[in-house]
Amino acid sequence: MTDDFDAEGYVATMAGVIGLTIDPDWMPTVVANVRATWAIATLVLDFPLDVHVEPAGVFEA
Repeated sequence: MTDDFDAEGYVATMAGVIGLTIDPDWMPTVVANVRATWAIATLVLDFPLDVHVEPAGVFEA
C-alpha cells in the first residue's frame, strides 16, 4: 500500500456517502482511528505469502 493515504479526505467523503454527520470536535479522533486502521491493514496486506498458500476454512465451535 502507498503512504499517500488521505485519511481526512476519506473520512469526509465516506461520511457524505453514508449520510453521516460527524461533530467537528470528534473529527480528529475519527481521522486518527481511520489512520490507525489503515496502518494495520497495510501490515496485513503487505505480508508476503507463498503462491501455494490457501485461505483457511471456516471453523465453528
